[in-house]
Amino acid sequence: MAVSRLDPIDRKIPAELQADGRMTNVELAKRVGISAPPCLRRVRTLEESGFIRGYHADVDARELGFEVQVFAMVGLQSQAEADLSAFEARCRNWPLVRECHMLNGEVDFILKCVAPDLSTFQRFLTEELTAADNVASVKTSLVIRVAKDDPGVPFDILEARLTQSA
Repeated sequence: MAVSRLDPIDRKIPAELQADGRMTNVELAKRVGISAPPCLRRVRTLEESGFIRGYHADVDARELGFEVQVFAMVGLQSQAEADLSAFEARCRNWPLVRECHMLNGEVDFILKCVAPDLSTFQRFLTEELTAADNVASVKTSLVIRVAKDDPGVPFDILEARLTQSA
């Protein structure tokens, strides 16, 4: 189901849920302009199709004691698919790694990491990340402050684009 094949209500449902994932189905149905039973069917179809992957609380890492946020740029010795997949699998098993993105260019991966303190991150860096198979280089940047951290996607831009092409 390509996004262009979603009707305006199907596109509005994830936009509303992205803004408030705790609302009831009745409230969601009201906001998108349909009754509750078809709204629930549409939500389930969007979930099954992979447009909605899950529901999460937006937690404040620093308030919860994770004072350190670091971006780690990782270069690998080999970029063979098996080696890339092995590194991705390893990242999924490291709790401090919250995001892992493969990049095009000088750096193979960028990792977003959080830790309760600098010594915990340093231990992870020296004992796990730089010691991992196939890791050739790691450059880190400590986050000083966050100016913007919007989850999800900008639905209004998608709507404007789809309206222009129609």
